[in-house]
Amino acid sequence: MSLQDKLAAAFKGDSKNATVENYKKEAFEAFSQKGFPTTKDEEWKYTSLRSVLKNEYGIESAKATNITQDSITPFLVAGLDSYKLVFVDGVFQASLSDSIEEVSVKLLSEAIEDASYQEIFKNKYNTLAKGFTSLTDLNTAFTTEGVVIQVAKSKAVSKPIELIYLASGETSAMLLQPRNLITVGENAEVKFIERHQSVANVATFNNVVTEVFVAKNGIFDLYKIQNDKDDASLVDATFVAQERDTVASVYTFSFGGNITRNNLSFYQNGPGCDSILNGVTILEGSQLVDSHTLVAHKSPDCQSNETYKGVYGGKSTGVFNGKVIVDQAAQRINAYQQNDSVLISDDATINSKPQLEIFADDVKCSHGCTIGQLDKSALFYMQQRGIPAKEAEALLMFAFCSDAIKDVKIPALKIKINQMVADKLKVNIQFDEIAE
Repeated sequence: MSLQDKLAAAFKGDSKNATVENYKKEAFEAFSQKGFPTTKDEEWKYTSLRSVLKNEYGIESAKATNITQDSITPFLVAGLDSYKLVFVDGVFQASLSDSIEEVSVKLLSEAIEDASYQEIFKNKYNTLAKGFTSLTDLNTAFTTEGVVIQVAKSKAVSKPIELIYLASGETSAMLLQPRNLITVGENAEVKFIERHQSVANVATFNNVVTEVFVAKNGIFDLYKIQNDKDDASLVDATFVAQERDTVASVYTFSFGGNITRNNLSFYQNGPGCDSILNGVTILEGSQLVDSHTLVAHKSPDCQSNETYKGVYGGKSTGVFNGKVIVDQAAQRINAYQQNDSVLISDDATINSKPQLEIFADDVKCSHGCTIGQLDKSALFYMQQRGIPAKEAEALLMFAFCSDAIKDVKIPALKIKINQMVADKLKVNIQFDEIAE
């Protein structure tokens, strides 16, 4: 039985929330018609899910027993005072998580049944994700858990919030579909760190959807750490809707996993918005990372800044498809987009497609793409001064990626990312000291 047939047999579509029930039924019908995306779809031209879909996945949440506080420590940011929300095999783990009094946190399963949350489900939930891809529809149809987080007006959350989603591998291969809904009130500020991680060497398919709404003068930062095992795959869709005078940033660090697909969409719905999209990808073996970004400039006097860096070794594949759309009403905007890649293997591949669609005449927009190799003269210069070849190459690659890392606002997280870069490049170098 194919995964799609298995899902069809398992679909229930019942919910105590009429709005959510309608969403589920509509989404399942849409998914049934479209099916899983294939390379025949233009947006999935370079990314085949065949190796992912061949596995026999369990689609019901399990109750893992082998996850302890010690086992999650490697996936947290060392030295960081943060709020932690931990899910294992799709189930919230209260014993591994922190209570958060600064913001309103509700499990999705509980919020659906809570009458006080009906307005947010009618006005926010699924308004950005609906119909985006067949996989976002699949998530809407089958998701059972995640979080609904509301940051109150004028609240600056004192500590970052770490969202940790673990797959234990205790039962079998699993299809996990978490769903997050985040609202940031007027003049509020919050930072998130998100990680999806397999603990055991068992195939895992994470299909994740996150919708974020940032109200007037709000500040929202999200840091995604993607460094999973070779048999784990992730398809992530994150949507950010900004009202006037907001600052929203998403940093994506992709270092591991089988297939990783990042869909990141920003919608600037008021003047004075600032959108920041930074990404670093370092791959080896046969890993694939596909980054699809969208910035929709709908209002005047806004800006967006997008910087994606990639280093590709082995037989790895990188895909970048970045689109900036400037509506006719979006005058006096400044949009910058840059994708730079380095191939350190003859068998590595990068497919890059930066795009601009401009319907306004008073704008400043630029986009660019470079693909090359390490500078041999720079390597020679460094080796002449006593730096071994491997370390010299690593230093050049770190310098190449640093533009997308330097603005990370959480010091402990920046140290962790620098260490992960060193580990990925297989050198014992303290990049954080060099960066300083």
